[in-house]
Amino acid sequence: MGAMGGVVVLCSLVIFSLSSLGHGLSLNYYDKTCPQAEAIITNVVKKAVMADKKVPAALLRMHFHDCFIRGCDGSVLLNSVGQNTAEKDGPPNRSLHAYYVIDSAKTQVEKVCPGVVSCADVLALAARDVVVQAGGPYWQVPKGRLDGRISRASETRLLPSPAFNFSQLLQSFSQRGLSGADLVALSGGHTLGFSHCSSFQNRIRNFDANHDVDPTLNPSFAGSLKNICPAVNAAKNAGSNMDSSPATFDNTYYKLLIQRKSLFSSDQALLSTSETKSLVYKFASSHKAFTDAFAKSMIKMSSLTGGQEVRLECSKAN
Repeated sequence: MGAMGGVVVLCSLVIFSLSSLGHGLSLNYYDKTCPQAEAIITNVVKKAVMADKKVPAALLRMHFHDCFIRGCDGSVLLNSVGQNTAEKDGPPNRSLHAYYVIDSAKTQVEKVCPGVVSCADVLALAARDVVVQAGGPYWQVPKGRLDGRISRASETRLLPSPAFNFSQLLQSFSQRGLSGADLVALSGGHTLGFSHCSSFQNRIRNFDANHDVDPTLNPSFAGSLKNICPAVNAAKNAGSNMDSSPATFDNTYYKLLIQRKSLFSSDQALLSTSETKSLVYKFASSHKAFTDAFAKSMIKMSSLTGGQEVRLECSKAN
């Protein structure tokens, strides 16, 4: 279903004016200090995706979860130490995986340019590369992020939840300088990957006082989800693909959303205002409109910065 072997994908090159980036980020940040960095990272990512089609969803989600806590500072990559439980061990992040890809890319870059390229930049570049590998758009990633030294599992409660309604989502995004349009475009990342039952269980059982199943959910789709996720004894890794082409970066997510076949309450919420609903319909009908908007919003989100150092190893502070 998700195999892409032998398929040649022409990626639209998306370049936006980045003159107003701020935060010291620039497109040519490593041109003199580590010009090979991007090629090295791309090569590691490419090999990882060829070996495991789940890598794109994993690294894209990891980058989101990094940026939404303390800015894109690589804090999600830090291991728990002593009494401190790190972000990666917080409840929303326990299902994150493929850290080894970032560690491998960082190791390769360190051999060529020791102490120059931050883990946060490695992750931001890898997130772009996995989207390209899955058939999505290419964009130029602004670089120059620094790595953070603080990572707290307790802060993962700040991540937007799959159960959020529209006002909760909009508040979460606007606190990070992101708009309703960014919310709709970035939600398209849900075209990749898989979700465990726990993330959409609220919609298929005991939804509210009057409904067992969320009335906005397509009834036959709800029935199939109930079969996958029984009330008792669900298999540990039971769940559903995010859309019908979970290894391909396409606009299927929006098409299914219009048919009321999206998994999360937070997906369905995008249809609750006229502005966001019109964007959902626009992206469902135009793959290019979606990929252009996604790339633009990714640049905006990944320009949220924090951090104090360039880590030598991504899993621990210097």
